[in-house]
Amino acid sequence: MAQFEYGNVLQGLMTPEIMSALGNVREHRGRQELYKSLQPAVLDKLCEVAKIQSTGASNRIESISTSEVRLRELMERKVEPKNRDEREIAGYRYVLDMIHESYDAIPVTSGVVLQLHRDLYRFLDVSFAGRWKDSDNVIAERADDGSMVARFVPTSAAATPAAIDRICEEYASWSRDGAYDPLLVSLVFVFDFVSIHPFSDGNGRMSRLLTLLLTYRSGYDVGKYVSIEAEIERTKGTYYEALAASSSGWSEGMNDYAPFVTYMLGVMTACYVDLDARVALLSSGGKGEDILRAYFANLVGAVTKRQILDDNPTLSRRTAERVLQKLQAEGYIEKVGAARSTAYRRVD
Repeated sequence: MAQFEYGNVLQGLMTPEIMSALGNVREHRGRQELYKSLQPAVLDKLCEVAKIQSTGASNRIESISTSEVRLRELMERKVEPKNRDEREIAGYRYVLDMIHESYDAIPVTSGVVLQLHRDLYRFLDVSFAGRWKDSDNVIAERADDGSMVARFVPTSAAATPAAIDRICEEYASWSRDGAYDPLLVSLVFVFDFVSIHPFSDGNGRMSRLLTLLLTYRSGYDVGKYVSIEAEIERTKGTYYEALAASSSGWSEGMNDYAPFVTYMLGVMTACYVDLDARVALLSSGGKGEDILRAYFANLVGAVTKRQILDDNPTLSRRTAERVLQKLQAEGYIEKVGAARSTAYRRVD
């Protein structure tokens, strides 16, 4: 199979496993449309939380971070970025806001991809922003002996502009065609983008921003309300395994896109399930104690106070702290860790 022939690729994805996973995503999307008409205020609250979580998670995957307090202040534009990490975070926020607000008006072209990359670095003075890579790159991993070994060799710098043009053309053609769900077309595009690795820096974050742009344009906008990037961060090991499994033979057009597509459909299903749970909690009209009891009843593992507040935006910090103290006194939950590492979990 030649590279970037999406008709052949998409036909190969028509397997029972992928069709079942896609059906699950479609079913959940139907419920989300109902929430939009019946619970718009709830979704608005979730949207602001998701933006913060998405920006923090996508940057942490690339070892770019700041404190939770500073992240929130940067997202709310209350402070100016003070170092390189925070400037990169502010750039991600800028592009994410643009996608949230104008995704329907952002076409998927080479020029737009370059513009988004330039904007990702708008708070940094770097020469490579908005430019294709000018030298070949390698995706490497650390071996058991500590040495770095090549895991994957992306498209050469010389061939990159034409490769991006081609996948943009294939995406546009097959998205319009209607023979396949545009979500599948979008996921194939994202995998090819990651594999081309068209920039000197920022490829991972760009791939996740493009994932949001393309899924929103395909009518699957759960990432507005529950962070897709946070779910990828949570399952980062599986994410890299899926990338590796789908990479073998890619340069010759002989790879299998199914592992990556299946993984991403699972990520989206997990986000839709999370959305169902959050809307149910926020719509219950219950008191703070009822909300947090139900929250911990469905919680696996431990969670920080900041995460509790993000997941339950109708609760004030004061109410949450009061209820947490009460639930601890009852023995329903317990505190683990200390200081900044403090978290809470249900007592089994």
